[in-house]
Amino acid sequence: MGRGSESQTVAATNAQLATQNAMNSQLNTQNQSLYSQLLPGYQNLLNSPGYTPAQQAAITGQAMGALGSTFGSLMSNAANRAARTNNDAGYNSALDAIARQYGSSGASVAQQAQIAFANKQQSDQLAALQGLAGLYGTNSNLLGRAIGIPSDLLGVQQRAAAPSTSFNLGIGPNGLSGGIGGAI
Repeated sequence: MGRGSESQTVAATNAQLATQNAMNSQLNTQNQSLYSQLLPGYQNLLNSPGYTPAQQAAITGQAMGALGSTFGSLMSNAANRAARTNNDAGYNSALDAIARQYGSSGASVAQQAQIAFANKQQSDQLAALQGLAGLYGTNSNLLGRAIGIPSDLLGVQQRAAAPSTSFNLGIGPNGLSGGIGGAI
């Protein structure tokens, strides 16, 4: 190789290196900007997951209000029946049964709300962990274990949201059968 071609190769390599360094610098600046925008949100989600107490009270109040409306209607129907037939026999026992059912249903609604609140809190923590793992490039299973979340719960939402259809073409008892079904 001649002296001229060697200097051209060095110049081309230096130009390529300068271009690559400029691109790396630009990407680093973009990453820093994105990092500074996302990090506080993920940290806030991790530190304050789930619904606020005011949101929880509103959700529970709305569910219990709907339940109260339903049972109020049932009590009104019992009273109307007693008035319509001019016979209040069984009215008190009907009110007792409605009250027992209301208590049971109220407890069930409150329990379901608490379960939903806990699931939302855990879901938010997992989303924050996975987001932080993406920012830091670390293993989200390790982060989960560090705060006591079992690793099998990480990525549950992504796995559940992933389409899982399969095509089954086989021989059944009635001959050739085929179909598309969800894999469970």
